[in-house]
Order: sequence, then C-alpha cells, then structure tokens
Amino acid sequence: MNWKKPLTSTLKSLSLSVALSCAGTYIAHAETLGEPEKEELKFGFIKLTDMAPIAIAYENGYFEDEGLYVTIEAQANWKVLLNGVIDGTLDGAHMLAGQPLAATMGYGTKAHIITPFSMDLNGNAITVSNDVWAKMKPNIPKMADGRPVHPIKADSLKPVIKSFADEGKPFKMGMVFPVSTHNYELRYWLAAGGIHPGFYAPHKGDNSGQIDAQALLSVTPPPQMPSTMEAGTINGYCVGEPWNQQAVFKGIGVPVVTDYEIWKNNPEKVFGISAEFAEKYPNTTIRLTRALIRAAKWLDEKSNANRPAAVKILSQSNYVGADYDVIANSMTGTFEYEKGDKRAVPDFNVFFRYNATYPYYSDAIWYLTQMRRWGQISDAKSDQWYKDLAASVYRPDIYQKAAESLIADKLIAANEFPDFKTETGFKAPQQHFIDDIVYDGNMPNAYLEKFSLGLKKDDKL
Repeated sequence: MNWKKPLTSTLKSLSLSVALSCAGTYIAHAETLGEPEKEELKFGFIKLTDMAPIAIAYENGYFEDEGLYVTIEAQANWKVLLNGVIDGTLDGAHMLAGQPLAATMGYGTKAHIITPFSMDLNGNAITVSNDVWAKMKPNIPKMADGRPVHPIKADSLKPVIKSFADEGKPFKMGMVFPVSTHNYELRYWLAAGGIHPGFYAPHKGDNSGQIDAQALLSVTPPPQMPSTMEAGTINGYCVGEPWNQQAVFKGIGVPVVTDYEIWKNNPEKVFGISAEFAEKYPNTTIRLTRALIRAAKWLDEKSNANRPAAVKILSQSNYVGADYDVIANSMTGTFEYEKGDKRAVPDFNVFFRYNATYPYYSDAIWYLTQMRRWGQISDAKSDQWYKDLAASVYRPDIYQKAAESLIADKLIAANEFPDFKTETGFKAPQQHFIDDIVYDGNMPNAYLEKFSLGLKKDDKL
C-alpha cells in the first residue's frame, strides 16, 4: 500500500502563499482551478505496466503538487476494481477502455462511469504455447535470415485450429475480461484470419461469448496467464505486459503479434471515475487529471529516456512486481517474440505522444462497434446512439480544462496537446489495421458492414 500523509489542519488554515512557502508543493493557479474538494483519495489498479501513469504521478509527487494525498492499491481483478469505483471504496482506477462504456450502458453492472484521461496506446500482445507455435511456423513466411515475417496473421493459426477440431479437441484462448481491449483485439485478429471467435447473446442469458466459436475465449486474470497456459488449460492468450514477455523468459510460449500490429496506436486503458465523483468534486477531478497528464509526459519525454527509471519503480512488489528485465523487455522500446528474436518496437508502450492521453469519442465508438459486432449489444443501434453514449462517458471537456491549466502554468507546451479550438473528438479515418479495413468513428454502422464475420444491420441472434 502506498500512502502520503495529508497536510495538517494548521497548514490548511494558512493562506495559500504561506502554504506554498512552507510546503513547497501546492501547484500554481489554485485560484483559477479552485482547491480540491476532496484531498485524500484511493486509486485502484491491476498489475500491468500500463498502470505506470498512476505510479509515476505518485512517485514523482505530481498528486501532492495538486494538494492530493493518494493511496494506491492493487486489485484482485477487473470486476473487483470496477465494483470498488461504483461503491466508492475506490475514488478512481486504471480501467479497461470498455469498462466505463459497458457499465454506463448497463452491460453487466449498471453505473455511470466516465473517463477524463486515456492512459496509453498499444501495450498488448497475443501469445501461444510452444506446441501451437511449432504447428504455426510452417504456415508463416520467412525473412532471409529465417525469422518469421511480421505481422503474423491468424491465417497461420487456422489450420492448427482445424487439426484440433479433427481430433475432437477444443482450442482455448484466454483474455482478461469480456469488455477488455484484449478480448476485442484477440477477436479482431482471429476474425481477420477467418477464425470465428464466437458470439454473445445477453438477451438469451448467454454471456459465454462462445456461440458458433471456432476458438473458445474465456477470462483469465493477467498475472495468471503464463501459468494457466503452462498447465495446458489454455492454448494461448491476449494480455498486457509483462505477461507476454514472462512466457518468453519462462520458455513456455511465443508472442506472435502485438496489438500495435493489429491496430497501430490503438487506445488501451483509461482512468475511470464515477460521474457522481466528477460532479461532486470538479476541482479534484481536474487536478488528478493534471497529475496524470504530467506523469504520462514524463514517461515519454526525451525519447523514452525515463523508461529505465520507470521500470525500476514498476518492478516493486506494490506495483507490477515482475522482474526488472521482464518489464524492460517491452517497456524500453524493444519486444522479444520467439526467444532470441528481439526487435525494436519503440511505440510498444505510448503514454503521451500522438495525443495518447486525450479521450477521443472515436476511440470509445470503436469499442462499442466491437461490442455490437460480437453480440454484447444485442440490437442494432443508430450512429447517433453510438455518439451519444461515447459523449456521456469520454470527457474531453474535463481533459481540456486540465491541459489548458498546465499550459498556463508553463508545465507543458500548447503544441503538445490537440488544438482545442478545432478538435472535434473524432480522429481522421484510421487505416492501420491488420486487415486493412478503414475505421471512421463518425460512421459506426457503415464500419460494421465491412466485416465478413460479425453482426451488422438488424442481425440478432
């Protein structure tokens, strides 16, 4: 557990100028932003490297600069974490991008959760067991030096799955949560290779996600992925780091594709809070967003020069708790696929550049399209429905207030943020997907029509 002691009541009673001279930490522009309505906060996270902005905001004193005194606690799983934010035992948390969206629309637990801050881009990979990899390799083109050509598509897995079916064996893969980025990325990769990942039918009480599936996907907590695969319970998995690199270090599996190769610079985690919290504590919300933005900036600045220091922090048992070398294998700009096949992937983890911290509506809508594609949204919805739900959850208005105050304080330059005068919250059509299908967040239904596998139009199971 992490803890920083709150200011004493004596300090609180002093004027701002005296408090600044005594404490030396309370950030400028308190008069503009307003003092935090709630100073003592508890944040939750899952043991993954992409929780880094929370750890760095704490360790570098950015929360304290905002007058916030924070406890940070690892959570057992994503469901426990979400419930903590809903019931108020947590004030905010590192969340899967799909969690606030699913909760707000009532898929699973019903609660209005919002995000003012996108935590990172990329950071996941798909790993298969050594046995599966040995069967995939003959189907993969080779470079002159004998190494596989990347990106590796699921086409190379399709005959392996057929061989399992011919022997009467199910092909099983793990992902971390039904509304996780990992679930949708794994499904996207499989479907792009002609492998059906299965449908959900919540209106029929079927939330297995395995209707018509050729590969059976199920939930496994991230830290348990390698051991579960080693035990033979699953044949592969999609997870964030360091649990793909852990398979390489343990010699039990091979990461075959990163999510950067599935969708270049895809949004990954978000920082989630309840809508009630943001309404009740607006100054606190802006201030915690400021601290997280500063942490993300620190993580990416000077061409990732701070990453070794970040890895050292994350390797602590109270954060990720994996070996330094395992975390560094991806966090410092490289990624190891098959043992010894280490390649430069400078953008495997992105925390600030490419406007990574801005909560784009189009990012939210992409996740909603995948929920509809695989049946978690049972009925057809209008384009406006997608946009309205995205706008109720993703809150660039809060982000903008935090960013503009950082610009005013000369902590981050204006040109390092989106141009708020022209920003719409929608990215230009994105082309960098493994199947070359272009995504335009303004037209979600037209996007769904482009896929050969999945629900579209008025389809209903």
